[in-house]
Amino acid sequence: MLAPAALLSDAPLPDLLVRCRRFEPAAQWALYNRFAGPMLTVVTRYAPTLADAEDILQDAFIKVFQKLHEQREDGAFAGWVRRIVVSTAIDAWHHRRVRRTGFDLDEAHQLPAPDASAIERLTLEEVKALIDRLPDGCRLVLLLYTVEGYSHAEIAALLGIGESGSKAQLTRARQRLTALARADSRERSPAPPTPAPSAPPNTVRRPDLHPASEAPFNPLTVLLFQ
Repeated sequence: MLAPAALLSDAPLPDLLVRCRRFEPAAQWALYNRFAGPMLTVVTRYAPTLADAEDILQDAFIKVFQKLHEQREDGAFAGWVRRIVVSTAIDAWHHRRVRRTGFDLDEAHQLPAPDASAIERLTLEEVKALIDRLPDGCRLVLLLYTVEGYSHAEIAALLGIGESGSKAQLTRARQRLTALARADSRERSPAPPTPAPSAPPNTVRRPDLHPASEAPFNPLTVLLFQ
């Protein structure tokens, strides 16, 4: 016989939310199961370990159930949950980090404009790996601004920094990401090929219209540099 939570797993979201607002445990468990997977993916961007991410997710859903009476737009429910999850992850980051007194804004303003060409051919997984190598502050601002869509004012409030600090960290993140991409590109570059013999006179070479090394363009690389 199926447990009550299992019976509610396919219930329409509005009906499930009504039951959750009445604090029915089976409905709360069904709602958690419906959103826990994708929200855990979000949390892992901000948590140092999977165990930390799972703890953050649990704390976030406690807040979701406590604040559920404030949320009435069912169509925007996933986005509302995501913002609570991200906010909870940032709170956890505040507890982990050693506070800094400020940012080197003068140095940041002197950084060269990023060159997107260095990462245009990277895969999504390669971009994620590079982002993970950024310093903590840079990485958080970059993710909040480009992935979550937060404004600099919102980021400043979340991280406890000024808007100018948020903008400087974004500039620094993009510059360092470009540098990492260039370094990785140089490491992966194969040795120069042996020059081909010169073409005989009166021979016209046809250009290779589809080079084998051509990789699909990743739209995320544009997002990170806009």
